[in-house]
Amino acid sequence: MIRKLSILDRSRTREGHPAPQALRDTVELARAAERLGYHRFWVSEHHSVPGVAGSAPAVLAAAVAGATRRIRVGTGGVMLPNHQPLVVAEQFGVLESLFPGRIDMGLGRSVGFTGGIRRALGCDTEDADRFEEQLAELLGWLDGTQRAHPEVHARPAEGLRIPAYVLATGEGAGIAARAGLPLVVGDLRSRGRVEEVVDRYRAEFRPSAGGSEPYVVVSGTVAVARTAEEARRILFPEAWSLAYSRTRGSFPPLRPAEEVEALAMTPKERELYEHGLDGHVHGTEEQVAAQLAEVAEQTGADELLVTTSTYDRAALLDSFERLARVAGLTGT
Repeated sequence: MIRKLSILDRSRTREGHPAPQALRDTVELARAAERLGYHRFWVSEHHSVPGVAGSAPAVLAAAVAGATRRIRVGTGGVMLPNHQPLVVAEQFGVLESLFPGRIDMGLGRSVGFTGGIRRALGCDTEDADRFEEQLAELLGWLDGTQRAHPEVHARPAEGLRIPAYVLATGEGAGIAARAGLPLVVGDLRSRGRVEEVVDRYRAEFRPSAGGSEPYVVVSGTVAVARTAEEARRILFPEAWSLAYSRTRGSFPPLRPAEEVEALAMTPKERELYEHGLDGHVHGTEEQVAAQLAEVAEQTGADELLVTTSTYDRAALLDSFERLARVAGLTGT
């Protein structure tokens, strides 16, 4: 069993609940995560996605950190191609100054998923190929070693220790290994691929100021309930949202599980929906404990980052409470 558990909340919007409510729900979930003993709580970055409210992760992380006292807070992640590294360093310097010893800087290389979004952000698809260069610049702003801009300093970030994590999208695993930084890799539905990525990362890892040895965070959806059937129902809203997006080009708010069950789907929608339900870790506490033991054995992960989203907030909180019991977290 992976004993260190964390949460990534993507601030998913729900049918009948406006986007501002999704952000408030994220802050409330962070308070619950701290009470239950989770190690860290991360937020994400998405732009112009109808079903996701989290567009400014550094701002949302500040709200989460301000509403909690002990849990580590960070991003999963800030997408560097969308930002100047100096600005990212300054933002995290402010966060670390306000909440010392609690801030994580999770970083990714994704860009906006449409041409219009990329133009609005001032970036393009090829900017993702500059991620390694941008990462090195960002780290240089933090430790004061950057020389590209003489006499410029990232205040108040310079000299602060802000742990950086690299998301394993594209060449992320190799970049993390070369930089000597922790790796975040998912999802658990593709465990063979996760295993390959982790093995490569460990083989290529170079010790650095950011880490003397490899550190692996595996991420994925986990749903725990009184029965396996109830746990599977937690997965329905997200599975339908994904199926809808892939057939109609729009990522919609989450709908209640009972509405999803009653939908008349086209054969293609049904195929995508069923695929969206496959492979996730879900079931009773005993079943999930056994599945997570397999994940731990396969990947040797140091930490599990849970990414579950659903319409029913009560069922989601109950799932996190049961998962905390499975892992023996101190908050429970």
